[in-house]
Amino acid sequence: MGDAAVVLEIGQAIDEPTMARVGSVARAIAGHPPAGVTDIVPAFGSVTVFYDPRKIGSYADLAGALMKLSAPAERAPSAATARVVEIPVCYGGEFGPDLGVVAAHTGLTPEEVIKLHSGGEYRVHAIGFSPGFPYLGGLPPRLNTPRRATPRPLVPAGSVGIGSAQTGVYPIASPGGWNLIGRTPRALFRLHLSPPALLLTGDRVKFRPISPEEFAAWK
Repeated sequence: MGDAAVVLEIGQAIDEPTMARVGSVARAIAGHPPAGVTDIVPAFGSVTVFYDPRKIGSYADLAGALMKLSAPAERAPSAATARVVEIPVCYGGEFGPDLGVVAAHTGLTPEEVIKLHSGGEYRVHAIGFSPGFPYLGGLPPRLNTPRRATPRPLVPAGSVGIGSAQTGVYPIASPGGWNLIGRTPRALFRLHLSPPALLLTGDRVKFRPISPEEFAAWK
C-alpha cells in the first residue's frame, strides 16, 4: 500500500470468525510493534500497518517481523471480550426521512423496521468514509435496502442509515447515500478526546429507540 503501509489480508468474509482473527492479529502487532510502525488499522478482513520508511531498517525486516507476529495470532484468535456500546435513536419523522422507503422496499411497516433494527446486536467491522463512521455488520437480512440512487449533499451528524446489508451512523455532517431511518443525539466523534471516535473496530453496538422529547433533552 504505497511506501508507508502494508496490508495483511486475513480473510474475505464479513463474519465473526474473520473479525476475531483480524482483532487477534491487530492486538498481537500492537503488543510488540516492530520499529518504525506508526499505526495499526483493523478493518473487515484485513489489518493495515502504517510505518515510517526511514525507521524500519528494510521492508524485508518489517515484513518478516509482521509475519512472525500475525501467523500464530491468526491460527488461534484471542477470545477478547468486545465492548458493548448503546446508541439511542429517534426513528422516523424529521430524523428518519427514509424510514418509509425502507418499509416499502422490505414490505414491512415502519414500526416493524424500527423493531427489527433496534432489536439486533451489531459489530463494528471498520471505521472509515468520514472520521469515526462505523460500518456495522449484523443487519437483519430482511432490512437489506439498496443505497439511494442519488446521494444527499448533506446528511446531519448522528443520522442512522441503512446501505444494502450494513447499517451505520454519520458522526459528522457530510454527503451520504444511505437510507436515513433515524438520528442519535449521542456524539460519535469529538476531536478533543483520545481516541476521538466513540466506536472502535470490534465493538458491539445496540440501538435503543427514544422519543423526540428524549432526543431534545439529551445532554
